[in-house]
Amino acid sequence: MKSEHLIHIQFSPERSLQEQIREHLLEKINDGVFSDKALPSCRKLATMLRVSRNTVVLVYDRLVDEGYLLSHQRSGYFVNPASSTMTPVPSSSLPTIGSRPAQFWYNRIKPGLSQQRNIEKPSDWQQYPYPFIFGQPDHSLFPLNHWRECGRLAQRASVIKDWISDSIDSDDPALVKQIQSNVLSKRGIHARPEQILITIGTQNSLYLLANLLSNGTTTIGVEDPGYPDARNIFASHGADIQPLPIDQQGLALNPSLYRCDYVYTTPSHQVPTNVTMSMTRRKALLDAAESHDFIVIEDDYDSEVNLIAEPLPSLKSLDESGRVIYVGSLSKSLSPGLRVGFMVADETLITAARQLRRLMYRHPPANNQRTCALFISMGYYDTYLRKLRSHYSEKWQAMRQCIEAYLPQCMTSQTLGGSAFWLKLPDGVCSRELQQQAMQAGVLIEVGDVHFSSPHNQNRGFIRLGFFAIPESKIEPGIRKLAEVISQLSPQK
Repeated sequence: MKSEHLIHIQFSPERSLQEQIREHLLEKINDGVFSDKALPSCRKLATMLRVSRNTVVLVYDRLVDEGYLLSHQRSGYFVNPASSTMTPVPSSSLPTIGSRPAQFWYNRIKPGLSQQRNIEKPSDWQQYPYPFIFGQPDHSLFPLNHWRECGRLAQRASVIKDWISDSIDSDDPALVKQIQSNVLSKRGIHARPEQILITIGTQNSLYLLANLLSNGTTTIGVEDPGYPDARNIFASHGADIQPLPIDQQGLALNPSLYRCDYVYTTPSHQVPTNVTMSMTRRKALLDAAESHDFIVIEDDYDSEVNLIAEPLPSLKSLDESGRVIYVGSLSKSLSPGLRVGFMVADETLITAARQLRRLMYRHPPANNQRTCALFISMGYYDTYLRKLRSHYSEKWQAMRQCIEAYLPQCMTSQTLGGSAFWLKLPDGVCSRELQQQAMQAGVLIEVGDVHFSSPHNQNRGFIRLGFFAIPESKIEPGIRKLAEVISQLSPQK
């Protein structure tokens, strides 16, 4: 029996026609649509989809080669019964997930996570004309051809054997070597392979550390304002969070700091203020760690985007007693979607973290590790970083000039660069209300209160403006529109 089933596909320009047709047909096959009848003929399906007949022929032939379809001469294409051992169940007979709330889960799930305050971004942020959001790269800069080349090289027969097998809990030695020689060395850090662990990003590194080091008696010092995810990760493991103030030199030294077991800090560009910790303060912090017996967790955040001056040495490079745990990633410099990070610490801690990581996911995907190693070793990473710094430096200057022109009263501190600006709003202007009003004008901003340990009203007067994702031509009109909304919300004097 010939199929009368209407097939329609909303094609995406980002993927090939063959790929999308194949995916759609396999979905229909798995749903049992063609279990008792032939698929549409090549000519008929091509007419339905408004594509060339050859495109459909190629898809059908491939599905035959792969065993999904059988080709019967003069009868057409049929689903191969041997391609599935499961009988499709009509969707009408399946229960709807969540149709009846299961009350028993409320007493079983760890409490508190849903109450944590986190950074929020609209999922459709790309639809707004002025997206001053943080953490999204400028996709036009990514060296796609170079990355593809490294991906092809990683799939050579002589290389696949290095990563296709189960690595148990080991990392790709090629990537470890490149991080040693071409990433850590630029931060003044000299580490042995046994002191380096590859992770799936900085947050993963922090989660491993929280799991290993935190309990109900542990006190973790976290910058205030600071990185919300670090605060939430350690709190979710039972640690007592001690907010630590920030000044113009970075993390301030005070008695609260000395009572901590661990201190988390972002010295390169403090999150969210972008203040760079001075060399004097770095040395004083390390001296305090030795005197008061605490460990420093250094998140070398945004160290690659020092746009105005050369970066200062990392805390880890100044550490002579092994009290600094260094965490970094290639997310900001390469791509956040790759999820490639690393941790550097004493071998004893790295061994324990490796054992814990094995229980979670064994190791990060080995093929991604090798592709990344090739990308760095072939010089593409350094070339990309130079391109990023040049491009983002121009954007940073444009942002700085526009903020000084339209929002001079909101400037907070001088910085050496970074990927965002931290602004204090005029008295009486609430960041949450501003966010809603600005969104209606097409301007996306990030409220600042989530970065503070306490949601007090005095913390609702700050915003953060990222600039990596917004086109440079949109910066001036976007800041101008934002200034207009702030002016409308400011109390009349």
